[in-house]
This record gives sequence, C-alpha cells and structure tokens, in this order.
Amino acid sequence: MNFSLSLKRVLLGACSAFALAHASVQAQAQMPQPPEIAARAYLLLDVTSNQFLAEKDIDSPVEPASLTKLMTAYLVFDALRANKLNLQQKLPVSYRAWKMPGSRMFIDPKMQVPVEDLIKGMIVQSGNDATVALAEGVAGNVERFVQMMNEQAKALGMKSTGYKNPEGLTEAGHTTTARDLSVLATRLMQDFPDYVAYYAIKKYRYAGTPAANDSNRNLLLFRDPTVDGLKTGHTDAAGFCLIATAKREFPNLGTNNTPGPRRLLSVVLGASSENARANESQKLLNWGYTAFEAVKLFDANQPVATPNVWKGKENQLKIGRPQAIVVSVPAGAAAKVKTQIERPDPLVAPFVQGQQVATLKVSIDDKPMLDVPLLALASVEQAGVLGRAWDAIRLWIK
Repeated sequence: MNFSLSLKRVLLGACSAFALAHASVQAQAQMPQPPEIAARAYLLLDVTSNQFLAEKDIDSPVEPASLTKLMTAYLVFDALRANKLNLQQKLPVSYRAWKMPGSRMFIDPKMQVPVEDLIKGMIVQSGNDATVALAEGVAGNVERFVQMMNEQAKALGMKSTGYKNPEGLTEAGHTTTARDLSVLATRLMQDFPDYVAYYAIKKYRYAGTPAANDSNRNLLLFRDPTVDGLKTGHTDAAGFCLIATAKREFPNLGTNNTPGPRRLLSVVLGASSENARANESQKLLNWGYTAFEAVKLFDANQPVATPNVWKGKENQLKIGRPQAIVVSVPAGAAAKVKTQIERPDPLVAPFVQGQQVATLKVSIDDKPMLDVPLLALASVEQAGVLGRAWDAIRLWIK
C-alpha cells in the first residue's frame, strides 16, 4: 500500500477536533450509495474505524421506545462496576414496577429477584417491570434515576436527548436522535465489555414466569451468527426500532497483520413491523461489510511519526493513537489510500500524554476522506532554564 507521509506541514489554525468519537467522512471522496432503507431514520456506523457509512435524518428528534433501556443498562453496569450493586444481590419488586404496562418480565411484589435476572429480563424480554426494579435499586426511586440518566446523557455528549422515564414508554419530552443512540450504544460496548454479552442471549425467563415470554425480540440473533446485540424498541409513536451490531473477522485487522474483528452498528428507527426492522438492519449490515473494506494504517500505540521537540527534556515526541488506526474505504480502494500529517511547527514542550498534537489526513485518489487526530503517546516535560534558553537561541537562528 502506498502511504505518503508529509511530516512537516504547518497547521494554519488549531488541529480539527475529533467529533464525538466519530471520524466524519468528507464529501469530496466518492462513497458507495446505501440501499433503500424503509425507516424514518437510520445510520450505519463502522465502530472499528469510527466512521458513519450511511445515514438518514440522524439528527431528527424521535421517540426511543425501549432503546431507552440502553441508558438504564449503562447506569446499572456503572453501579456494578462501582460495587454499589452485585449480580447476586436480590432486589424487591415494588408495586410501581409490578404494575408497569407494556412488555414485562412478569415479576411481582412477592418476589425478591437477583440483579442478574433483572438485567436479563430488561434486555431479553424488554421488561418494563424489571427496568423499574433496577432503577429503584440503583437510585432509590425512579425520579432520581431519570435525573441520573439525563446527567449521563450530557456527559456522553448526547446533545439532543431528554429522558422522562427509564423504560421508554411514550411521554412528552422523552426524545433522542439516531446520532445520540449511536453514541450511547458505542460507549456501552466500549465502557462495559464484561456485560455486553447479555445482549446476545436468545432465550431467557425467570422461574415462575410464563414460558411463552422467553425469546429475545432481536430477530437477527436467530438469523445471523455474527450479530451479538443490541436492543429493540416499539411503541405506536416510535414505530419498530432496532439497534443491531455484528462482529466479523477480516484479514490484517489484528496485531502484526493477523486476522481481527470488524464491528458495525446499525440504528433503524420507525420501521413498519418487527420483521421489517430486522430485514432493514440486516440489509444495512451486509451492505456495510461488502461495500466498504477496513484498512489498518497503524497498530495501537504505534508511532505514526516522531517529530523533534523544542525546549523539552526529550528531543522527540511520539505521536499516534492508543487504538489501532483503521479506516473504512470503498471496496477495492485500499491501494489508493494516502496519508499525510499536519501539525504545528515548531513543537514546543511541554506535552501531556493524550494531548492532540497533529492530524492525520486520509485521502483516496488525492480526494480528502477523513481526518484522524494524532495524540502524544507519552508526555514530554519542559526542560530546565538552560535547556529552554539554548533551544530559544537555536529556534531564533533556525
């Protein structure tokens, strides 16, 4: 592959910010056209490369229905990680939880239900009763839990989301967007890898509850062995919704050019039926894997460049990313990928590990495709007075 690196192009302004974990595909590069998707709004995200591959009305406000439960799960998983709950801990079932309308796990106030079973009931059966029981277990009451949901949405950068309840039933002001849902789903998988396996469970029911209520409503779990999540949703106002994710192995995406996983995430909102949301999601996922190929440019923590540093205790600065730098390009275009680095010159210490220093500009056939921020892989402290003075003289005569 022909990668041209220009290591010393000066930025005229500040390095462009990395937009909320998603590198944006620029309009100049010719991209494959997605298939027709019968939904009010949709998107396809390559999680491995952080690129949107397809989208429609991703910033339009929509009702999330039971996709709301992804945020509920995020807060429950966070409580588990903080040892505020444990999976074996039994929680009471309040009258409020018992009387929740809509999809249910069918628990009642006579029961004390382990947290793990409530999680499975919330995810597999989309139980509103289990969801409220978990919300009360985490926060003491639903109202405080909803406040926590909105605080967490703000912390994740979900700028267009407002929660009114933990389960997703229709309520004024309870809205989100496809973009925000992709942020939530991606962070849920990244932040809680030990718990996301719950979303791949096909069948579950709690002892003493109806046997007919045991199947996950995500039909893709039964159709595509590479699909391992995530969540369905439906109300009359929201239509039929599905956030699906699949992970497939591809050559050269692992360490040292070994095979590695490539994960895609689809968000389909407002489809006409349970079957339609599954079909449209499958269509998007299959298209994404065939219309685009993933190209790994650099391994995790591999220096993309090692430019000189002035007035520092070290003479050079390693820049790259803590994750592998992977880009999604139209199928067959891998050999046409070129990269160049834009950065300020000179680089003057100090630099803190993780600080953005430069931008990797990726192009195809010399047409801009996307920008990837490059970070300091290690800190470089400022030199002493004599070292800074000497470098100041050298810079002056440079």
